[in-house]
Amino acid sequence: MLDFLYLSLYYFLKFLIFIIPKPALNALLNALSALFYKFDKKHTKIMLANLKMCGYDEQEAKKIIKSCYKNFAYFGLSFLKNQGASKEQILNQVRFENAQMVKDALNSGKALIFQTAHYGNWELMSIACAAYFGVSISVVGRNLDNAKMNKILSKNRTRFNIELIPKSGAARGVLNALKNGRVVGMLVDQNTAAKDGIECKFFGKKILHTPAASIFAQKLNALIVPTFVHQDGDISVISFYDPISLDALGKDSIQIATQLQSDATERVIRKKPDEYFWMHKKFKHFYESIYE
Repeated sequence: MLDFLYLSLYYFLKFLIFIIPKPALNALLNALSALFYKFDKKHTKIMLANLKMCGYDEQEAKKIIKSCYKNFAYFGLSFLKNQGASKEQILNQVRFENAQMVKDALNSGKALIFQTAHYGNWELMSIACAAYFGVSISVVGRNLDNAKMNKILSKNRTRFNIELIPKSGAARGVLNALKNGRVVGMLVDQNTAAKDGIECKFFGKKILHTPAASIFAQKLNALIVPTFVHQDGDISVISFYDPISLDALGKDSIQIATQLQSDATERVIRKKPDEYFWMHKKFKHFYESIYE
């Protein structure tokens, strides 16, 4: 029944965006985000705990949470509008920063990993990069529990020669993609099981961070490029940061490279914390009690 409701809501909203004037649509999105803030107590509590761990006081944290719900409503609208959009339509929505650095990395002949996080309009980022650079991209992601919604999401994600590698058992798919010259995109910001993570710091607190990108990069001498997207008005800005090369990091290269990824994510979040997906239990392994 819940799956049916989600699917019905998806098609209802998709219908509305083509018949409602923009001011009315914006008002609707603002109202929906306010309702989610008021009634989604479970996720609001998690977000508040995470933000307090990162040094924000309660008043500031609540302001960020309200803005988060509003941003995600607009990111959802972007997802709906981009179903079936052409390359030109996608590229008209984005601006790239430091794109030449990626072109140089691609020309180096090394395998390339885009390390990112659940930040900004991340669903737009992979299709925009594929359209702009003309490269094949493989994205590691988790399938949705709702099979029909997962089919819709996968169709949107896999345009422009993009393939989706299921997160469960992704190692072989990632290695094959990198060996075949595909760029791999990995979201590496969530808490992991103890066996899958290594201890790192995030906003000065201990977390478990997946070393997956670091391990793949070491195996294939690949470059890790921290890549994030944020909003500048109606434009999504995709920014690339200095590549991480494990060759130069010495004996503890896996640990160092993984911490550098956590640091890159933190720096981006500090600039615009209301675009981060604070709803997952980032600090669960070391500070589980904050979510009780």
